[in-house]
Amino acid sequence: MDIFAQLTAEISRVVLGKDEQVRQALCCLLARGHLLIEDVPGVGKTTLSQAFAKVTGLSYQRMQFTSDLLPSDILGVSIFDRNSNAFHFHAGPVFTQFLLVDEINRASPKTQSALLEAMAEKQVTVEGETRILPTPFFVMATQNPWFQSGTFPLPESQLDRFLMRISLGYPDEQSERRLLAGGDPRLVIDELRPLLNAEKIIALQAMVDKIEIRDSVLSYVQRLIAFTRQDSHYAFGLSTRAALALIQAAKAWAMLDGREYVLPDDIQLLLEPVATHRLKPAADSHDDGPDLIKRLLSQVPVVV
Repeated sequence: MDIFAQLTAEISRVVLGKDEQVRQALCCLLARGHLLIEDVPGVGKTTLSQAFAKVTGLSYQRMQFTSDLLPSDILGVSIFDRNSNAFHFHAGPVFTQFLLVDEINRASPKTQSALLEAMAEKQVTVEGETRILPTPFFVMATQNPWFQSGTFPLPESQLDRFLMRISLGYPDEQSERRLLAGGDPRLVIDELRPLLNAEKIIALQAMVDKIEIRDSVLSYVQRLIAFTRQDSHYAFGLSTRAALALIQAAKAWAMLDGREYVLPDDIQLLLEPVATHRLKPAADSHDDGPDLIKRLLSQVPVVV
């Protein structure tokens, strides 16, 4: 059993029946991206995050976002020390390798934006000084659906920092029965084995960069991006950064499959988790996110 199968099997001891979502989370980490999990409360978003942090062996911090949270609560603050007669910086929880942001959309937009620089550039600027974050740096955030009370929708600039947005959904009948019979799955988290560490993850991320993507697949990605910019069903088209995210995710997915090259199937499979949160329907369109993806895949041929 290879390391990726071992990781999936270990996390599946806690999060039952969600092998695809576990694989997507691993793909996101290997692609140097960040992951947003959106779903109703109680389906295992936080449990997945905690289990994932445990098996990857990374330093871990969890933040519960609330409406009164301040940017300094995330980034840190300088405090005056009378003994030394100087200010000393006290790092916030963002200075970790694996940051779980629970219910990110319950914080105000000002607090949400405190993560922008960290997620995009792996650094933060506090009180005029730039500080580098640990490597690797991975944010896994959870959020409740926008229609639930007490939420602040993430702006497009914040959503764009997430490589993928996925949903867990309710468990299937068999998995739910096992969960009900086995009790609280979070009690098993302490028993999980760390199968990776920072050095191994950095090495795997470097391997992803070497995965080949042929010109024909690049052309397919360009046609997909161009269609969203030209078709009247989309409020605005996908950016170049979105195209780069799709390519990097596809490379990581190919490596998880044991291949050294990207297939068009990888692009199609990852288009929804990578692009849905970056697309909006036009004002006169009745399509939702999944409909926009289906339209994209049906209208753009793989081979011209």
